[in-house]
Amino acid sequence: MVSWVQEEIEKGALTRGARLPSENELMSRFDVSRQTVRRGLEALSDKGIIESRRGSGTYVSVNTRRFTEREIRIAVMLTYVDTYIFPSIVKGIESVLSREGCTLQIAVTDNAVEKERMVLKDFIRTQSVDGVIAETVKSGLPNPNLDLYRQLEDLGIQVLFVNSFYKELDIPHVSLNDRKAGYMAAKHLIECGHTRIGGIFKSDDGQGHLRYAGYMDALMENDIRIRGGKTIWLDSEEIRNMEEESAKILRRLGDCTACVCYNDEIAYKLADILKKAGIRIPEDMSLVGIDNSGLARFGAVPMTSVRNPVEELGITAAEKMTGSILRREKMETREFEPELVMRNSVQVLREI
Repeated sequence: MVSWVQEEIEKGALTRGARLPSENELMSRFDVSRQTVRRGLEALSDKGIIESRRGSGTYVSVNTRRFTEREIRIAVMLTYVDTYIFPSIVKGIESVLSREGCTLQIAVTDNAVEKERMVLKDFIRTQSVDGVIAETVKSGLPNPNLDLYRQLEDLGIQVLFVNSFYKELDIPHVSLNDRKAGYMAAKHLIECGHTRIGGIFKSDDGQGHLRYAGYMDALMENDIRIRGGKTIWLDSEEIRNMEEESAKILRRLGDCTACVCYNDEIAYKLADILKKAGIRIPEDMSLVGIDNSGLARFGAVPMTSVRNPVEELGITAAEKMTGSILRREKMETREFEPELVMRNSVQVLREI
């Protein structure tokens, strides 16, 4: 019976949403007992091929394209693809998909909600992909596209978030433990004797909120006065044109001796602003970034940064996606533990 259902799907006689014959009909067709039929249905359900609806019957629930076509196509939707940490994420994903014989399709949203919506609607309209590995767009703000992710799942298209996630959706993600990363950055500055520690965080990104929460955790744990005026929130556009915010940043950081930066891009741009203002790193201001990107390693002052294993994120996301599609493995969230990489951007005032 199990083989018959799978064969009917393969030849297109049964498609997603099709109702299976009743238990009595299956017993008669295959001349087997009710117990045998139920075992077969349980096996198909465990594989995610069918689902039972109370009072209605049993239906095909899987995206039947997986059975009727040999090619497995995985879409990777990122905010950006050729800058900062994103090439490494793509490299990790591509290495797994090529090994598994899957086709990679890349879509770029430019961190714009309207572009995300356009891409998702196209996936839904064409049903041309088997899975979507997606980086969220401005996940710190209300997002009108959450229903489209639910529609993808209803169509049997697997969804996995990478690097960030929408907390409103019960969809697995692969990311850095961002709260712990923010904690680790602030904790290091505290251990080096700093107590006047400012912070610059991304306001429209869920990662920014989590890293800020970790920064606050470290300050409160060490009974350090929290001065809200020393915390600066910038959105995506303000970060892109951060030099225009120089006066505000310098005024807000004021008498701080150190600053936790949302990522290495902000740390790199802040270092340039400080240099132009005659403020030395680390003698006058210590900086810690997050991501351990090339910007941290190769700047004028090599930057202490919390490592984000971006290529491993890509590899893990792709392994989870292909495991789910090809081998019916359950996708689960994975958050990587951060690691501090110390360089020359932090002055030790005193060791605690």
